[in-house]
Amino acid sequence: MQVTGSNNSISVQVSLNGFSINNGCARSEWLGADRVFTSPELQGRFDKVELSTFTTKFTLVPEQFFSPEGAREILSEVVTLSENDVVESVALARYGAVAVYSVSGTGTLGRVLSDMLLHVDGTKARLLPEQYYMMENLDEISDYNKIVASYADGYLYLAVAQGRTLLLCNSFEASDFTTAQYFIFMVMRRFQLNPEVSTIYFRTPLSAEEEESLYAYFKSVEVL
Repeated sequence: MQVTGSNNSISVQVSLNGFSINNGCARSEWLGADRVFTSPELQGRFDKVELSTFTTKFTLVPEQFFSPEGAREILSEVVTLSENDVVESVALARYGAVAVYSVSGTGTLGRVLSDMLLHVDGTKARLLPEQYYMMENLDEISDYNKIVASYADGYLYLAVAQGRTLLLCNSFEASDFTTAQYFIFMVMRRFQLNPEVSTIYFRTPLSAEEEESLYAYFKSVEVL
């Protein structure tokens, strides 16, 4: 989960096995769940809180076709839902779309952090799918070719746009980072994007080896 923005902001990403913090200055490595109650960055209240978790149970719906009462049916058409999955939605007004998703199967850590991370008015942070903030980042990037990626829990999450046109927002099963890169380049080829003139932005921590591997193909690699 991540935090960006003002001086009193925090962004946190939650995976099945841990979490990563961005306090507006730097992104941490993945931290174990045992660090939740001892990390000083998580203490206090914040003007801005971004809390995300990784779920493949996600789809985008044009806002003119969305109805709250039909959200579960819409999501069940593209992913398999369990009986206990709670289906939620959040608007992405700048894209004229609504994200429909379930984070029910993403573990208890996200719910713990949602209770801990408070806005200055005392309201809790809302746990949202990683893809929501990826698409927010697309809108903030000034490049013409916009490529935002996250990798966690054996899945690559990828959002791609050209200018103000969203080309893709999807997840791919990738057991290792080499496989994740395969899917990145497959998407680049599909949309005829040249990595040599493009920057790829990662929202999750990268090891030195992973970053070096990406630099062999991309003009630049940035960690958000």
